[in-house]
Amino acid sequence: MAIDRAEVGRIARLACLDLDDPAIDSLARDLEAILQHVTLLDEVDAARDEAVLPDLEPAAALRQDAVRPSLSQERALQNAPEAAQGFFRIPRVLD
Repeated sequence: MAIDRAEVGRIARLACLDLDDPAIDSLARDLEAILQHVTLLDEVDAARDEAVLPDLEPAAALRQDAVRPSLSQERALQNAPEAAQGFFRIPRVLD
């Protein structure tokens, strides 16, 4: 499948992109080069190659879950711009 100026223009219209002529020409060349590289993958005999699986071991050991003390309410609200009755006070979002 060849990508020409008309095809790039059609795709640009579908994507609501306003492209000028130099951009259309550039994209047509780039997309055509990408398609040529992808067609090279058809020539690879993947059946003879053994599958390569990623290392599924975690990179770092996970820490044990343990109950720890958290911030007190006063400490959590210490830097709040506004607090009321032990809660963060924020501007009203909904009317």
